[in-house]
Amino acid sequence: MENIFDYVVVGGGSAGCVMASRLSEDPDVTVCLLEAGAPDRSLLIHMPAGYPAMVPSKINNWAFETVPQAGLNGRCGYQPRGKTLGGSSSINAMLYVCGNRWDYDHWAALGNPGWSYADVLPYFRKAENNEDFHDAYHGQGGPLNVTLVREPSPLNALFLQSAQAAGIPVIEDYNGAQQFGAYMFQVTQKSGERCSAAKGYLTPHRGRPNLTVLTGVLSERLLFEGRRAIGVKARAGGAPLELRARHEVILCAGAFGSPQLLALSGIGPGAHLQSLGIATLHDLPGVGENLQDHIDYVYSYRCASNNATYGLSLPGALRIAKGLWQWKRRRSGPLTTPYAESGAFLRSSAEVDVPDLQMVFIVALEDDHARKMHLGHGISSRVALLRPSSRGTLRLASPDPAAAPLIDPRFFSAPEDIAVLTRGVKQMFRVLEGAPLAAVRGQALYPVDASDEQALEQSIRTFSDTQYHPVGTCKMGRDALAVVDDRLRVHGIAGLRVVDASVMPTIVGGNTNAPTIMIAEKAAAMVRADARATGG
Repeated sequence: MENIFDYVVVGGGSAGCVMASRLSEDPDVTVCLLEAGAPDRSLLIHMPAGYPAMVPSKINNWAFETVPQAGLNGRCGYQPRGKTLGGSSSINAMLYVCGNRWDYDHWAALGNPGWSYADVLPYFRKAENNEDFHDAYHGQGGPLNVTLVREPSPLNALFLQSAQAAGIPVIEDYNGAQQFGAYMFQVTQKSGERCSAAKGYLTPHRGRPNLTVLTGVLSERLLFEGRRAIGVKARAGGAPLELRARHEVILCAGAFGSPQLLALSGIGPGAHLQSLGIATLHDLPGVGENLQDHIDYVYSYRCASNNATYGLSLPGALRIAKGLWQWKRRRSGPLTTPYAESGAFLRSSAEVDVPDLQMVFIVALEDDHARKMHLGHGISSRVALLRPSSRGTLRLASPDPAAAPLIDPRFFSAPEDIAVLTRGVKQMFRVLEGAPLAAVRGQALYPVDASDEQALEQSIRTFSDTQYHPVGTCKMGRDALAVVDDRLRVHGIAGLRVVDASVMPTIVGGNTNAPTIMIAEKAAAMVRADARATGG
């Protein structure tokens, strides 16, 4: 195999698949994509209902944990991350959420020209093929297929009725003109299958002679000539491997993997690197700083076994068995579900203009990311804090590239975060305990009296954890903690960009997969434009 390419892309997740696909559209450019995980062949990936088997396990999943969190009563949080082609877009709940206009205008206001909502909307549209919405907010013809839930549970209608009774408007399109309200989710599926970034961007183009995709390859460190990145040192099946880049190395390893690889390569906080015996190539203090995540509280109720929910019971098992036959035969039936089928964007108070909370309604009994299973059926709801003030860090545990990093989101380290989330939990209870859901709702799995402020806070600290949206550890900007500029080039290093959720200066108000794909679409256009400008 030729080990010299024009571009080497590290990480075959959502952003990496986009970068490899878009850059290899030019037949005169050679691209190599490196992914530590396996190819995305698993039935659990392509069958939408398979993701609860992957999220709590190490199937296609790095399954990281945080360091102990004081804000979570000393618990270690859980951090699942995709480890396969498509990355987390191959193991997530497929919810397609673009975020709020305010998020991107805020990025631009922080000193990142070209990242306002008006600037990024064309790239959301370029990525998308929306089957249901045809307007200025959505695209058709893009690689990422987006549709409404194929066969939703009838309980979603009750949830929407209960939300409306609680004063929350019901809206059709939360990715359109108005985000505030309750809705049915749009999902990245096509014809009853998951449409991951790999499925949409990579699979159709694997035959391109200028595109090389390598799986099972762990990137160990970057290679440099002076302060220019020229390649990647990696390991494949225990054997060393070096890949060279004529033009650029592009890190798409995510909010944990990208800062980890930079630090392993001598780019990061100098004192931290030196404490591990890593020679400092470039003292860049922002690497691994600014970690943000959506902290998320889950509440569940038992309910009678029925075909409107999913659960561990004989009727439930028979339904799944029948559903597997339906899915294999026609890509239809209950196994097309993302389980999270409806939700709502909320405001924590009347004084808040932009929704700062997100509620997700789940037609199953959920406990600890499906790591704790219960017999029977139920319904669950999550409520997440969309714009936390808390900031955490990502640090190396050792110089060993195979060692998991030290992940410290510092959940609830900012006191206002738990105050805002508490208001969100109270709103969630008003919806869940509304009359429309009364006939369904049984005993709470872990009951709490919402009028007891102390008990409610303890419940939040006991049962909250990530909503799977870590960002910000290689943030874009010009300040002292910025890692990349507005064209996603690493400050002080030539030939090196970071393109993934780690570049977000602040977390967006919603799920992060669609924004990550947008970032990569925009980055691919910038890489090609910069190459033309320099004659590369």
